[in-house]
Amino acid sequence: MTATRIDGKAFAARLRERVGARALEFAEATGRKPGLAVVLVGENAASEVYVRAKGKACVAANMESFEHRLPADTSAQDLLALVERLNADPAVDGILVQLPLPEHLDEQAIIAAISPDKDVDGFHVINAGRLSVGQEGFVPCTPMGCMMLLTDRLGDLSGLDAVVIGRSNIVGKPMAQLLLDANATVTIAHSRTKDLAAVVRRADIVVAAVGRPQMIGKDWLKEGATVIDVGINRLPPEPGADKGRLVGDVAFDEASEVAGAITPVPGGVGPMTIAVLLRNTLVAAYRNAGLDMPEGL
Repeated sequence: MTATRIDGKAFAARLRERVGARALEFAEATGRKPGLAVVLVGENAASEVYVRAKGKACVAANMESFEHRLPADTSAQDLLALVERLNADPAVDGILVQLPLPEHLDEQAIIAAISPDKDVDGFHVINAGRLSVGQEGFVPCTPMGCMMLLTDRLGDLSGLDAVVIGRSNIVGKPMAQLLLDANATVTIAHSRTKDLAAVVRRADIVVAAVGRPQMIGKDWLKEGATVIDVGINRLPPEPGADKGRLVGDVAFDEASEVAGAITPVPGGVGPMTIAVLLRNTLVAAYRNAGLDMPEGL
């Protein structure tokens, strides 16, 4: 068996196109574009790249991008004051504080200060609670993107056996909840799981979000399983290379011999995260304006 390659890059491009079209409709109805505010504290190189990408994506999707760049020694009081101003700004529909923050800042306290109705990252404890009890709220972008890819590939997930490897608040836990809501039978596996390979081997759906390069090989997989690889890991550089190549948590080539479908790294889940962030911002804009949500998002 050779697995079907799940093209997250192409799916994300289609989603961004739909979001851009609906953003134009929103602007025509309200006289303003949906707005996303991104706050970056300090000079983390990876965060700089992400913030630039998000800004460009906003503009391409017919949205306003508001960037706030603060020095690394910004106090908690000043950062909280900025968040409160953004909460009150009617031009801002979504607020994203780029993580990680400098060590002297309490990430949970900052996230808690964001209005849940503008928390397009879906990290606020109120949105986590809404997800857990089946209420409408914002879901973290990466697991929502994974669900979109899964339902596009498999349709109805009812009764399927799903294993999520990883229990983070950002991916693992919300991913498991989304699968439960789709009527899958869900196991959350982690570093303390006994005979992890055997647990994974029984799954129709495997979502790998553990952060260990190429940990999951073909011997871990049930024949025909659908594999969503959330991991992004950089291997040591080969001789003569400036940097190592990016790989996922799954050994893609050998897993493809057993799996029915699999996401590549890069080009799988990664592009979905920003696309869903734009989608969440558009949803926030419609809700904040009291307008009915358009279909197709």
